[in-house]
Amino acid sequence: MNESKAALLSDHLREEIDAWLSRYPIDQQQSAVLGALRALQHEEGYLPVDKMDAIAEYLDMPPIAVYEVASFYSMFELKPVGKHTIAVCTNLSCMLRGADEIVNHLESKLGIKLGESTEDGKFYLKKEEECLAACCGAPMMQVNHVYKENLTIEKVDQILEELEN
Repeated sequence: MNESKAALLSDHLREEIDAWLSRYPIDQQQSAVLGALRALQHEEGYLPVDKMDAIAEYLDMPPIAVYEVASFYSMFELKPVGKHTIAVCTNLSCMLRGADEIVNHLESKLGIKLGESTEDGKFYLKKEEECLAACCGAPMMQVNHVYKENLTIEKVDQILEELEN
């Protein structure tokens, strides 16, 4: 007898998915996939395939449909990454205000390149972000999905130091 893949989902994750499901008509369960994946990533730090399969079963979707959503959006990670995710906006407004210097500083200070995690697993420097929609606060970055705006090298160092503690 096959055990349900949905059993892999924590109670908390099922509650979160159910909250998303309550927002949509009963025949539109797949509409909750973004919320479900977001909740999974928050819980796991990335999207493990077995848990995506469990979400697919829970939402009565083909697994490939869940993978397509997960691989389309840059906010989702498909492999384990560092604990603290840093995403620097590199669009025109941020670049004109020094985003390239911020990226270079982060790479140098952390000893990693865009798309890599530090050896100790503390930091993950996301690949380039086209736009994070905070042009008025350029240059900016997201740290664990929290906006950090009007960056300077000193502000970046302070943010990293706070994350170390």
